Amino acid sequence: MREDVTKQKTNGGVLMYGKKRVSSVFCVLLVLFLFSIAGQAAAGARLDRVMETKLLRVGTPGDYRPFAMLDKSTGKYEGHDIELAELLASELGVTVEFVPTTWSKLMEDYLAGKFDVAVGGITRSLARMLKGDFLPPYAPNGKVAIIRKADKEKFTSLEAMDVPETTVIVNPGGTNEKYVTANFKSAKVVVHQSNAEIPAMIAEGKGDVMISEVYEAVVYSRKDDRLYGAFTDKPLTKISFMGFFIQQDDPDFLKIMHYLWNDAKLRGDLDALFAKWLK
Repeated sequence: MREDVTKQKTNGGVLMYGKKRVSSVFCVLLVLFLFSIAGQAAAGARLDRVMETKLLRVGTPGDYRPFAMLDKSTGKYEGHDIELAELLASELGVTVEFVPTTWSKLMEDYLAGKFDVAVGGITRSLARMLKGDFLPPYAPNGKVAIIRKADKEKFTSLEAMDVPETTVIVNPGGTNEKYVTANFKSAKVVVHQSNAEIPAMIAEGKGDVMISEVYEAVVYSRKDDRLYGAFTDKPLTKISFMGFFIQQDDPDFLKIMHYLWNDAKLRGDLDALFAKWLK
């Protein structure tokens, strides 16, 4: 009699355990299914918003010739990246809404989702790739120095510039500041908020060196005869590339933007813009 009762309880326990196990597996599968549906529904959220509003939000500091420059008198942007962003938007059937940012707040604004893509001479870097994504690379570049033409025989190396008598002016938040912080140990370093104002400060003698990149140095040395782009033939760093820093939260948006970029390249539009702004 005791054996029967024990057996009944054991069998009942096994039965109940089996039911609970089946129920748990079902719940897990249901949750995974719901997450799958939610993921599919959210996959095209950014692209859907762009197409519904007919606006592509483009963030830019707007102070880096020849990539993106804000004309404060007209409130309009110009430059290689500006025209390219407008070209991609037009192919998508939308218009560009420019969103001002700064180099020091670029990553913060990117992560806050204030724009769909950021442009304006943004260097592709591992630090940025770890938090976002880029469209294909363009404009091979490297760190150089904007100095006065009168000093070109004096500033022939990093060591020659990095002396206590030298004042280096740099804008905050970007790769230029990182380079200055890492490599200038003896020179006086002054941080200035507006990147676009620094070349004139160098020309006027308010500073001696501005660490920049090849294209910007070439533009300013052509624009102002007092300035000289040092190391443009052999940059101070290994070659890097510029990129459009794009949001990665929507695979459909990424796919479409890569498609538009590649089409523009195949048509020759990228070469035409490169020849207009970067040669």
